[in-house]
Amino acid sequence: MTNILDELQWRGLVAQTTDEAALREALEEPVTVYCGFDPTAPSLHFGNLVQLVVLRHLQRAGHRVICLVGGSTGLIGDPKATAERTLKTKEEAAANVARIQELVGPFLEFGGDNPALMVNNLDWTAPLSALDFLRDIGQHFRVNQMIRKDAIAARLESQEGISYTEFSYQLLQGLDYLHLYREYGCTLQTGGQDQWGNLTAGVDLIHRVEGAAVQVLTTPLLTDENGMKYGKSEGNAVWLSADMTSPWAFYQYWINVADSETPKLLRVFTDRTQEEIAGLEESARERPHLRDAQRALAADVTTLVHGREATRQVEMASQVLFGRGDPHALDEQTLRDATAELPGAEAPAGSPLVDALVATGLADSKGAARRLLADGGVSVNNRKTGDAELLLAEDDFLHGQVVLLRRGRKSLAALRKAA
Repeated sequence: MTNILDELQWRGLVAQTTDEAALREALEEPVTVYCGFDPTAPSLHFGNLVQLVVLRHLQRAGHRVICLVGGSTGLIGDPKATAERTLKTKEEAAANVARIQELVGPFLEFGGDNPALMVNNLDWTAPLSALDFLRDIGQHFRVNQMIRKDAIAARLESQEGISYTEFSYQLLQGLDYLHLYREYGCTLQTGGQDQWGNLTAGVDLIHRVEGAAVQVLTTPLLTDENGMKYGKSEGNAVWLSADMTSPWAFYQYWINVADSETPKLLRVFTDRTQEEIAGLEESARERPHLRDAQRALAADVTTLVHGREATRQVEMASQVLFGRGDPHALDEQTLRDATAELPGAEAPAGSPLVDALVATGLADSKGAARRLLADGGVSVNNRKTGDAELLLAEDDFLHGQVVLLRRGRKSLAALRKAA
C-alpha cells in the first residue's frame, strides 16, 4: 500500500473525511495529527481503542501524533443526544486525566525519532477569561450552524433541552484544534463518526481565523451482526483498565466474537496482514470448531492492551478450565478472575473430597460422589483421582484460595477456602 490512507481504508477505519483527495495528498508527507480523549470515566473503553489504533498506524507511517486528554472538555461534557451529563468535579476530572494519560502510554511511542506528544487542554483553556473566550473564539461560531449538529438538534427537540454548558462544548473542541494548529502545526484530527459535528467545528474555526485548510478523519461506529454497538455487554462497557475489566474478562470478550464478525475486527484491531487475515478467514470457514480466528484476535488485542505476560496467563487459564493445563502455573489474580464465575462452595482445608463434590453440586449425594470417584470421573486441580477417602489439604488450595473440582469433561466447580 502506497499511502497510509489506503491501509486505514482497507482496515475499515475510515468513515468520513473532510476532503479525501486533499488528505491523501497531505499524507504523502509527514503531518501532525491529534485525537482527543475526555476523562468522563477513570478508564478508556472499547470505542477509544479504535482511535488509539488509528494513531498507532499514523505514527508508524511517520506522522507525528498528539494525544490530547481533555482536562477542560471533560469538565463540560460532550452533548449526548438523550440527556444532560452529570458534571464531574474538578478533582474527579483531574484524577481521570492522570489515569488516562498513564493508560495511553503503551499504545504509542513517546521516545525515539518520532515521539508522540501528550497534552491536556486545560493548560490553554484555564488561563482564558470568559470575555477573551467569547471575543476571540465565540465570535467565529454561528448559532444557526451549531444547532444543526445532530446531538444538539435532538436535544433541542426534547423536553429537557440543552444547557448552555453543553451547547458550548464544540467551541472548546474547536479551540483545541486551533491551539494545536498554531502551536504544533497540527492539520489532521481523528475521532468517531458520531463526533463529526464537534470535529468539523475546529476545521471551520481554523479556516475563519487563520484562512487555512485542515482535515478531519472519522472512524465508523463498530456494530455486531445484530447492529448493536461493540463494547457493551448488558450495559457494561469493555474497559481498557485491568481493574475495571480484567485481562481474563477482556480476553473472553474477544474469544466469543461471532464467526461472521471476526475478520472485520481482525482488520481493525490487529496488525495482521491481508494474507494472514485471509488465512484465518479460511480456517473459520473450513474448521470453525477450532476458532483459530477468534483465538488470534483475542491474543493480539489482549497483548496490545495488557501485555504479553497477561495474555500468556489468560491463555493458560483457558486451557486450565478445559482441563488441559496445570492450574499451579497461574498467577493469583488470573486464577481469581478465571474462577470468579464458576459455581462452587466454601470449605476449610482438611475437608473430605466427597463432601466437597456434594457441596459444589458436582454430586447429588455422598454415595453418588463415591461412585463418580470409583468410575474415574473426578479430577482435583486437573489431576484424576479415585480416592474416596481423600482429604483436601492446604496445598490443594491454589494460592491458598481455591480448589478446582471437575466431574467428567465439562462440569467444573470451585471450592473456595472458608475464612
